[in-house]
Amino acid sequence: MRTNHSQDLIMTFASISKTPRFFGWHVVAATFVLAIFGWGVGFYGPPIYLQMVVQRTGWSLALVSTAVTLHFLVGAAVVANLPRLYRIYSVPLVTSIGSVLLAVGIVGWSAAYEPWHLFIAALLSGTGWVAMGAAAVNALIAPWFILRRPAALSMAYNGASVGGVLFSPLWVMLIASIGFAQAACTVGILMVVVVAALSVLVFSKSPAGVGQFPDGAIAPEETPAAPTASSRRRSLWRDRRFVTLALAMAAGLFAQIGLLAHMFSIIVPVFGSKSAGLIMGGATVAAIAGRTGLGWFMPANADRRLIASASYGVQIIGSLTLLLSGQDYATAIIVGVLLFGLGIGNATSLPPLIAQVEFDKADVSRVVPLIVAVSQATYALAPAAFGAVRSYSDVYIFIFAAIVQGGAVVAFLYGRR
Repeated sequence: MRTNHSQDLIMTFASISKTPRFFGWHVVAATFVLAIFGWGVGFYGPPIYLQMVVQRTGWSLALVSTAVTLHFLVGAAVVANLPRLYRIYSVPLVTSIGSVLLAVGIVGWSAAYEPWHLFIAALLSGTGWVAMGAAAVNALIAPWFILRRPAALSMAYNGASVGGVLFSPLWVMLIASIGFAQAACTVGILMVVVVAALSVLVFSKSPAGVGQFPDGAIAPEETPAAPTASSRRRSLWRDRRFVTLALAMAAGLFAQIGLLAHMFSIIVPVFGSKSAGLIMGGATVAAIAGRTGLGWFMPANADRRLIASASYGVQIIGSLTLLLSGQDYATAIIVGVLLFGLGIGNATSLPPLIAQVEFDKADVSRVVPLIVAVSQATYALAPAAFGAVRSYSDVYIFIFAAIVQGGAVVAFLYGRR
């Protein structure tokens, strides 16, 4: 009897050891790395490229700023067509090609000696980075997670924040030490190699291909209930849920990008450059904390539009705190920046999670790229719009941000079922 019991234990442990670890978490880790490069090179990079190009060529700030705007606008056009590209060429191939285009584009930024060269570079970099951006992250994570998608997406999207923390100082350091052109070539080659390796080793896998089910279940689990009427039967632009989701995401990101673009220069007179940089880094840490906390602790059946509204509400309080600080009270400024930072990550990660529960599975692959495209086309204009408001008074941009995010909250709530 004792021998048989021992044999049973051995067979049980052998069976457990043969059970493959859920591959979805490898996908999350790989997508996290992808997001670091995507945002670090394609999102946080252009403001630095702008300064370097102006210094090297002597071209006007308005001219180079137009190229930055083109970078984001062309990305908006491309991201709206990502589902079609994925169907034709597959997600791994599109992601790899995107990294190549982004790499060639940033080299073009560093080597342009005629304005039209710069605009060609912006077309390439804008086309490439969206294949490594928010819609790509969602497309890579979605097949592997259903019930645990909030946690998986929050972890993957945190790569975007880490990309800002790592690449913003890294670009400055590399350019100062080896020059813009050499820095662009070095980062571009490294990015292409890493993304190609991830595409072959990780992104090319599917749950069915490795014999697993979403969320690591041992059998298929029921997906969250979807609305009975499929948006495929009519235009998404006639669907109140889609329109309000797109408007809310666009307004939220417009306010965030616009305010963040000017935040550093506003607080520098109070804290100095070094301390202001640390405070902005604190906003990024707060963004990671806010996104991770919601990803892990948000109940599966929670009203995600209410949660998104609450997240924007915290940011509105942050904007009003900055307004009331009068740009003089250091503690109030720090509190305001951190409160605003808490919602930065959620503005990107929550809308796809809302789409997951409000639309049929087949429609989500269309909805997410479209809302990302709308928001990107909108926030490309945000720095200029906030700059125009700031020309009257610095404090007006805090009021402007609060009003725009209040509009995002209204859109979220109006679209509730």
